[in-house]
Amino acid sequence: MHELSMAQGIINAVIETAENNNATEVNEVTVEVGRLAMVNPEQLNFILGVLVENTIVEDADIKMEEIPVEIECFDCGFNGNAVVDDKDHYAPLVKCPKCDSLKIDILNGKDIVVKNIVIEKPDDD
Repeated sequence: MHELSMAQGIINAVIETAENNNATEVNEVTVEVGRLAMVNPEQLNFILGVLVENTIVEDADIKMEEIPVEIECFDCGFNGNAVVDDKDHYAPLVKCPKCDSLKIDILNGKDIVVKNIVIEKPDDD
């Protein structure tokens, strides 16, 4: 399951960041999921919920934000959000919304990124 390895990487990054900043708790995590990241966001969210049990992230609000596919078209020069036909989850069709060309360069929308972590730190005496 691809989502399991992705979720484990996200949780490892969040815990490492929290520990490096002497956090006592993680309150919120925002994860950006590119539309072409080839993961099921619902499955990813479920697995994250399981992996955070008994960790500093256990009570955190985990938010997912979808990142659209941004392209540059080689035929007409369009630069912006693409049309994505993702009926086939494993091989989505990405094309230019201006000229319907498939000759495009994908600029954004393939990554999964931990965008933001809100932590709680101990009060300094």
